[in-house]
Formats: sequence, structure tokens, C-alpha cells
Amino acid sequence: MKKSQLITAALAFLLSITSISGAETMKKGADNFYKSDAVKAEKVFFNDIYGTKIAGNLFIPPGAEANKKAPAIIVGHPMGAVKEQSANLYAQKMAERGFVTLAIDLPFWGESGGTPRNSVSADIYSEAFSAAADYLGTRPFADKNGIGVIGICGSGSFAISAAKIDPRLKAVATVSMYDMGAASRSGLKGSLTAENRRKLLEEAAEQRYAEFQGGEKKYTGGTVYKIDENSTDVEKEFYEFYRTPRGEYIPEGSSFELATRPSLTSNVKFMNFYPFNDIETISPRPLMFITGSKAHSAEFSLDAYEKAAYPKELVVVEGAGHVDLYDRTDIIPFDKLAAFFKKGLK
Repeated sequence: MKKSQLITAALAFLLSITSISGAETMKKGADNFYKSDAVKAEKVFFNDIYGTKIAGNLFIPPGAEANKKAPAIIVGHPMGAVKEQSANLYAQKMAERGFVTLAIDLPFWGESGGTPRNSVSADIYSEAFSAAADYLGTRPFADKNGIGVIGICGSGSFAISAAKIDPRLKAVATVSMYDMGAASRSGLKGSLTAENRRKLLEEAAEQRYAEFQGGEKKYTGGTVYKIDENSTDVEKEFYEFYRTPRGEYIPEGSSFELATRPSLTSNVKFMNFYPFNDIETISPRPLMFITGSKAHSAEFSLDAYEKAAYPKELVVVEGAGHVDLYDRTDIIPFDKLAAFFKKGLK
């Protein structure tokens, strides 16, 4: 059987597994708000090339010396989230393993700048990773020739987009990746029809007229506000993280209603986003794709793995759903990530 056929077969198998439901013990091992006593933490701010302020939490590993530069890792949060959701956890765990790490807020979200708030711009999101490389590469304690990226959920696709045109990003790992372009154009498992897509575009276009004339801004998607017996497994999964104490975090200036929700008029911009086009050009820099065997998003990691050139690695965490890999420290393969970056950032 050809390699592409094997990947296709693996995709069919993974996606045939029933996705994890809210009734299952998803909270086992969950520790989104983990605080490490071993690393030094500092809030930092810097600008991207467009002058937008990027906010980050910088973590310095134990025993770090100013005259001994350490490899560094940029960590991007899930789409619609903020650095306090999943990204801080990954950054601290990797700092404990000897890396300088920087968890960032993407522009338009969290403590980063950019207006209007909750806007979608895949290009500007990707630029944030290059801006983070600007910052890290000019620090006395970080190795400018050893900068890697971890992109969680939507940030996985933004990190890949950045790495295609920024050779300073020497190694990229994605976790529970969403291809935000494919998800917007086609939905999960191709569930979005051409008619559905046409209606979405028409709705966004009409809303532009309304807002141009001073009308109220509208938001779309994001995490539901409540769940019931009619809620889908995916809705329950995101709700348990974003709308409960497990992972809920409302940045100053935002609100419960706006958390995770992009603006309606800008969200369609994702339909022009093709992060996996030319992904093979990242080679010979290494790529690692981490997904769960029960993740509803597994199709995106498998698609990227098939299209990428070597060196590449696909890691399937048995029994894990999409959100499980946000914060379940009992199953997230931190040691495997550390080994990947120690080799890739030499």
C-alpha cells in the first residue's frame, strides 16, 4: 500500500471513532492554570512590523545564564482563546525542560493590540510569530539560531503559515491543529455545502453595510453559552473548557459573551487562507503534528502530515480528544515535544 493510501486509511479510522462527549471524564489531569515554581515568569510587550503591540508571557528556565543562550520556543494559543488558555501551560512545561519560552496573545485578542477587537486576519496572526522571533532573537539569553514554535489548535495553521516564509523558525510542532481555512471553507469532514458557504458570505457582506452605516457589530461561531440534550459532542467539548472553571478566562476589556467569538464580517477572511499550500518548502526544518485518536480535528493534522516533506512526525495520542490536548497534563506528550525541539533546535 502506498504511503498516501496509508494516511488516508488512518484518517478514515480515526474519524470513524466517536468523538469524546461531555459526559466522559475529560477533567482528569486537566491543569490549564498550572503555575510552575521552577521557572521565572515575566510579562513582555513588543511590536510587529505593522506597529501592533503583541503581549506575551516570557518564561525563563531554571539555571539559565545570561551568557549562555538557550533554545527558545514561541507558543500560540487556540483560535479565539488567549495565552492564559493552554499556551501558558505548554510554555511553562517546556521551560521546565530547559527552553526559553514565550506564550503570546495573537493580535485582536487578549492583551495584544489591534482593532476592531476579535477580528480575523490569518496573515496578521502569522506575522505575530515572526514578531515573537524578532523579540526572542534579540534577547541575550535566547539563541537566535534556535527558535521553534508550538501552535495549538488554530495557531498550528498560523505557525505553519509563518514558517513557510520565515526561516528563523527552525522547528514547528502543532497540537490539535485546525486548518482554519479548510474548516471555514468546508467545515469538519466536508460538512459545509456550497450553498451553506454562499449564505455565510452573503450574511457577512450584508453585515458590512450595516456596520458601515453605524449598526451594531455582530459576532459569530465561538463557544456556545449553554449546552443541553441537543448539543453536539464538539459543542460540549469546547463548552467544558471555555465556559467552565476548567479553562474559562475573560481578559480585561472583554466579556463572557465575546470570549472566543470572532466578528462576523472578518471571519469569512479565513476562506482565503491556505496554510498547507507549499508546506513542503519548510523542509529540511522538522515538523511534528500531534493529535488525539478521538479528536474531531484529526483530519487537519493528517492532511498536513501527508503534504509535508521530511523530516516530519505524526504523533497520535491514544484516547485523546481535541480539547484534551489543551490542558490534560497526564496525556500531553511534553517529553516527546522536548526531544523534538532539542534535536531540531541544535
